[in-house]
Amino acid sequence: MMARRLRDRDAERAAIRTAAGRLLSGTPLRSDSGKLTASELITESGLRRDVVYDHPDLVDEFKARLRAQDSTPTAFQQMAEQNAELTEALATAKRRLAGEQAATAILRKALAELSLELQQARDELAELGNVTRLPPGGIR
Repeated sequence: MMARRLRDRDAERAAIRTAAGRLLSGTPLRSDSGKLTASELITESGLRRDVVYDHPDLVDEFKARLRAQDSTPTAFQQMAEQNAELTEALATAKRRLAGEQAATAILRKALAELSLELQQARDELAELGNVTRLPPGGIR
């Protein structure tokens, strides 16, 4: 029978506090959702759920710090703002691209028509080359 390993409650508390600090500062190592929830605290701490909930004071402390911080880490606020700016820039670039694509479609059609007209003109010139030209004033 395998002996159960004794828990190091101080190490657990340290892991939970460290995880809370990383989440609140917006620099998580294990969590990538950006959510500030007890579930993300558990994920970030790397501990089992039951172990984290054995330290309710730390979970409550995390929630209190979260409320004090308006529930969104500064780093994630900055990322959200940057995302909004980039989204607008992308939309602008897409509009410009659509305009350029429309303009090039028109130019391609014009080029095709002009190429056909040029070929027709060349064909007509080639046919004229087979005709004998009359001197000015006509035949006498």
